[in-house]
Amino acid sequence: MSNYVRSLEEEYQRYKALGEAAFAQLPDEQLSVPTPGGGNSIAALVWHVAGNLESRFTDFRTSDGEKPWRNRDEEFEPRTVSRAELTEKWERGWRALFDALASITDADLQVRIRIRHEPLRIDEALHRSLAHTTYHVGQIVFLAKMLRAEQWKCLSIPLGGSRAYNDTPRHESPAAHRERLREPS
Repeated sequence: MSNYVRSLEEEYQRYKALGEAAFAQLPDEQLSVPTPGGGNSIAALVWHVAGNLESRFTDFRTSDGEKPWRNRDEEFEPRTVSRAELTEKWERGWRALFDALASITDADLQVRIRIRHEPLRIDEALHRSLAHTTYHVGQIVFLAKMLRAEQWKCLSIPLGGSRAYNDTPRHESPAAHRERLREPS
């Protein structure tokens, strides 16, 4: 794996951990609560992120990233799921991504693949995917924070804590940030 691909993998790992730390703060019944106005629940967002990753990165070199077996619209339908179901779906999508990343070298980055019939270089497809994934992980974090309200445990630098953090930063690398998210509070 190249340094470039490794850097992207680290960022994907950071956002995977961020999403997990957000939904770990919720009781099971809140995982399926839609936002006001009929917005997506965390379960729907997990189904979408996982569906997207699994579709894009399963056989990503040899088949279009939008697989015929994927039903994107169904990913957003209201659903009530257990934490085990949510975790299994989440992990399946991420596994497809990380397996694909493990097979990429610098020499592969200019190779063209297809997503919805559009030819993209692998590096372009990875950037597109990372942006899409972090967008939805941000929604998961925001939704979890809304649902937890005053019980929310901050996943980054707490409000009012910037000066102290900047005096001794210790969670800047993706790996360090991931480990901090996994620490018990």
